[in-house]
Amino acid sequence: MTVTQDLKQETNTFDYQSFFASSLRALQLEERYRVFANLERHWRNPIRAFDHRIGREVTVWCSNDYLGMSVHPDVLSAAAQALDTYGAGAGGTRNISGTSNEHVKLEQELADLHGKQAALVFTSGFVANDAALSTLGRILPDCVLLSDALNHASMIEGIRRSGTEKRLFRHNDVEDLERQLRTIGAGRPKIICFESCYSMDGDFSPIAAICDLADRYGALTYLDEVHSVGLYGPHGGGFAEATGQMHKIDIIQGTLSKGFGGIGGYIAANAELVDFIRSHAPGFIFSTALPPATVAGVRAAVRHLKTSGNERQALQQRVASVKAKLLGAGLPVLDSPSHILPLMIGDAGLAKLVTDELMKSWGIYVQPINYPTVPRGTERLRITPHPHHTPADETVFVEALISTWELPVGGGLRLPRALSQ
Repeated sequence: MTVTQDLKQETNTFDYQSFFASSLRALQLEERYRVFANLERHWRNPIRAFDHRIGREVTVWCSNDYLGMSVHPDVLSAAAQALDTYGAGAGGTRNISGTSNEHVKLEQELADLHGKQAALVFTSGFVANDAALSTLGRILPDCVLLSDALNHASMIEGIRRSGTEKRLFRHNDVEDLERQLRTIGAGRPKIICFESCYSMDGDFSPIAAICDLADRYGALTYLDEVHSVGLYGPHGGGFAEATGQMHKIDIIQGTLSKGFGGIGGYIAANAELVDFIRSHAPGFIFSTALPPATVAGVRAAVRHLKTSGNERQALQQRVASVKAKLLGAGLPVLDSPSHILPLMIGDAGLAKLVTDELMKSWGIYVQPINYPTVPRGTERLRITPHPHHTPADETVFVEALISTWELPVGGGLRLPRALSQ
C-alpha cells in the first residue's frame, strides 16, 4: 500500500477510540463520571463491606437490599439446597429446558402475594418493565400508554420501544391525567403506567385516585411496585396492599432484587394477560432463565415476609430515627414519607466531594446521584437506612454529615443548608 493510499484509508476511517475517549472526558468534566465501589459485602451483615479501592471496611448507607433478606438464614438455606439439587445454571430459556419446579413455585407464590391469577418471572425488573410494556403497546391495536413524568427508565424504554402513542402526565397529578384521558376515544385501548414509590424523591403515588380514573375511562392500570414489595403491606405485597388498592390494579410489576434481596423481576395479573406476555415478549422468550438456586432463595424471602412483619417494623423505626436526626441537624433532606431519604445538594461536583470525604474520613459509603438519573441541579445523596444499622451507626453517620457540611469548598460553591424552593 502506498503512503497516499494509507493516508486515504486513515482519512476514511472513523476514529472510534477518540470518540469514546472524548465522550468519557465530557462526563469527567461534568463530574458525572461514575466510579464503581469495589465492595466485598459481609454475608452476615449486608451494610458492612470491605472496599478494595481503599483497603478498609466501610458502612453502606445506600443499599437497595432494603431488609437484608440477601443474608437471611432461610434464604441462604433454600438457595444452598437448590444449588445442590439443580446445579449452578438453569440450562436454557424458559421455553427450552430452563423452567424448573422452583420457577413454577415462585410464580405461584408471587401471584398469591398480589391476589392475582398468575405471575411471570423475568431476569430483572428492568427487563420485566421493558418487555411487558413494549409488548402490550406494540400488539394492542391503536393503544395509548399514559406515563407519569417521573417513571423509571425501564418503563420509559418499554413505552418507547412499543412504537405506540405515548402521553406524559405531570407527576402524581390526577387532574392532568384525567384531562388527557378525556381526549382519548372511549373504545381505544389505554394503559396508565405509574409507580407506587418513586425511588429518587421517596414519594408515593395516589393509587386510589388513579384507579378511579382508570375505571371511569376504561383504562388498564400498570403499577411498578419495585421499591415497595416486601416493604409495605401486611404481607409485603407493596404500597397497593398497604392502601387496600391491590385488587384494583390490573398489572403489578415488581422486583426480586430489593425487598426480597435477590435478583429478577416479575409481573402479576390475570391468567390471560400473563400468558399473552409469556407468549409474545421477546425479552422473556429469548432470555436464559434465572438459576434455580437464586429462584429458591427469593421464594424463601417472599414466604418469610408474607408472615413476618419484624423486618418491615425495624426498617420503619430506623428510617424515622435517621430522618429525625437529619432534620434536627438542619441538613437539606426531603421529608419523604417512605424509606428513601434524599439529601439534596444540587451540584454534581459537590455531591462527589461529599461522598469522597465521607468515604476517606469516615468509612461511610453513599453513592452520589447525578444526571441523567435525576435532573441537573437536583443532584443528591440517596440515603436508605437499614434494619442492620445500629444507633451507633446513626450517630456516626449524622456526625459525619454535619462535619462534611461545615468543610469549606472551592469555586465559590457552598453546600446547601436548606432545601431550594
